[in-house]
Amino acid sequence: MQGLFTDYGVLSDKIKAWGTELGFQAVAISAPDLSAAETRLLAWLAQGMHGEMDYMASHGVKRSRPAELVPGTLTVISARMDYLPPDAHDSHAILASPDKAFISRYALGRDYHKTLRARLQKLADKISAEIGPFGYRVFSDSAPVMEVELAAQAGLGWRGKHSMLLSRQHGSWFFLAEIYTDLPLPADQSQVAHCGTCKHCIEACPTQAIIAPYQVDARRCISYLTIENKGSIPVELRPLMGNRIYGCDDCQLACPWNRFAKSTTEKDFTVRHSLDAAELTSLLAWDEEEFRTKTAGSAIHRIGHERWLRNIAVALGNAPTTGVVIGALEDRESHHSPLVREHIAWALAQHRQSCDDCRHSENRRDN
Repeated sequence: MQGLFTDYGVLSDKIKAWGTELGFQAVAISAPDLSAAETRLLAWLAQGMHGEMDYMASHGVKRSRPAELVPGTLTVISARMDYLPPDAHDSHAILASPDKAFISRYALGRDYHKTLRARLQKLADKISAEIGPFGYRVFSDSAPVMEVELAAQAGLGWRGKHSMLLSRQHGSWFFLAEIYTDLPLPADQSQVAHCGTCKHCIEACPTQAIIAPYQVDARRCISYLTIENKGSIPVELRPLMGNRIYGCDDCQLACPWNRFAKSTTEKDFTVRHSLDAAELTSLLAWDEEEFRTKTAGSAIHRIGHERWLRNIAVALGNAPTTGVVIGALEDRESHHSPLVREHIAWALAQHRQSCDDCRHSENRRDN
């Protein structure tokens, strides 16, 4: 129950100011009606586009009905925090260097779940100190929450054709987090979409996972394939993945609105262990203990060592054929995991085919 405080407009202004003090770049409020989004979600699930992400369907419509997920919810406080690390090597340069590993820029620093959740809890504590106890629950990509829809309704941006939130002033290089609350706060105004006829994100997707504007088939998405997918990566998609071993940023890199994006000032999101420009062969050589040590506290840690090696094997299968690459792969041929061995064998087959092609070409020149 809230105390005697009744001027929720003043409280809303204070919440936004406190959010800025806590490191968020923007905070806004919605009184959510996700009925239209629910229809789209159910259609997407019915087509199986969520792949192995069973959690997308396991909560039923609680994802699109905040008051069913957290009883008593009247409004949602959405917050945005920039994550683009200022010290990271240029993404385009890394993608153009097939001997190096590309890791989605959001995962180069500390695990964002912990950082955002802790900051939102501090924001909730400030609200409690101001008005007394109230009903709330904090989320940071940690439960069935339609965070892009909520943030769009709150006016933090609009849903882009790649399905992420876009802002005219800040692009899309940011995290979102929420507080579901029983406070009757005044809702902010949503924004008009500004994608127009632009298709850069759709055209840039390496695996053509954006099958239509605002519709992503996760089963083809490199972020899904390298992170959520626990099994074998489809053979037909492996050559399209290039050197992307954890996530994919291509749709964001192609988006014109990201020319306005700001680098983060949050120390938690600075690059760790030089993973912004690491050599693929060096990463393949990590044993399980080194993987755990160097990814501890990061989002990468959640995929585990086995999937880490699987992803790197695919990237090395796409790398130029050299003795160093072949030697690194051969060192992993007898790995205990059948999943790793399968992808190592595929990668080696690519290079052996390349060597055969080179020999045939040389023979033709000699003749």
